Amino acid sequence: MKLYGHEILSGMKRVARVDHVQIAAPEGCERAAREFYGSILGLQEIKKPLVLRTHGGCWFQCDNQQVHIGVEPDFHPSKKAHPAFLVFSLDELRQTLLARGINVVEGEDLPERRRFYADDPWGNRIEFVEMQR
Repeated sequence: MKLYGHEILSGMKRVARVDHVQIAAPEGCERAAREFYGSILGLQEIKKPLVLRTHGGCWFQCDNQQVHIGVEPDFHPSKKAHPAFLVFSLDELRQTLLARGINVVEGEDLPERRRFYADDPWGNRIEFVEMQR
């Protein structure tokens, strides 16, 4: 079986799907997280469980998965490891990011897939891939 030009190796299925992705951020990140992930990317903020609210950060819903912005005391941005978001209009998002002064780095297009990278407010690498219709 092939997916996106890659052969899928068969085997026992153990993982059903991704539940959430956690992205590290420095203390006091909430306002910038809400601006970037909420206002710019359009993700809806969801309430963190009461027991975790004292840890800082915030959570967002992304389709059936979640994006957790978590405070890391000795924060260092992730320059290689990254989440990749499927987006409806890659060109529109690129223009929105550029208009807000956010640098965009073009990625090599995958077979039949267009993409680019940008940094979140704290320098974490984020990939954006155009959704195929």
